[in-house]
Amino acid sequence: MLNKKVEKALVAQIEKEGYSSNLYLAMASWAETKGMEGVSKWMYAQADEERMHMLKFIAYVNERGGKAIIPAFEKPPVDFDNVHKMFEQVLSHEQYVTKSINDIVGVCLGEKDFTTHNWIQWFVEEQIEEEASAQTIIDKLNLLGDGGLYLFDRDILSMRTESEPGAE
Repeated sequence: MLNKKVEKALVAQIEKEGYSSNLYLAMASWAETKGMEGVSKWMYAQADEERMHMLKFIAYVNERGGKAIIPAFEKPPVDFDNVHKMFEQVLSHEQYVTKSINDIVGVCLGEKDFTTHNWIQWFVEEQIEEEASAQTIIDKLNLLGDGGLYLFDRDILSMRTESEPGAE
């Protein structure tokens, strides 16, 4: 049976993962309307990944005897200043999610829920990858300066594929 404090933390994370998916959908839509096919595809893939994270939390809570609550999600922004600032927002958001995952780890340890502690480690590792991916993109955008956005947009999909597990 799932500890109630741990369940509460996991249910709160469901909302964060769902919002993350919607945020990246909004970013994808914005990029698509600006003609940035590569950025929009990267963001659509990111949105799908965040949705899968949400589903993992839902399934785990329910499997362990808790009750996953599906919340309403806050509306994400619809406009972004530019690609560079958008990816800075991605990094900031991923750092927020990392803190939340680390807080769940703390609750698990405090409640001696070692089963959930073990399960949540996948997300700890995932957040390391998410932050590194966003930082890598920001670094590349910094190298480009104000020019070269066309080439960046064309190449961003290969950046995602290369960083995925099992990619050659």
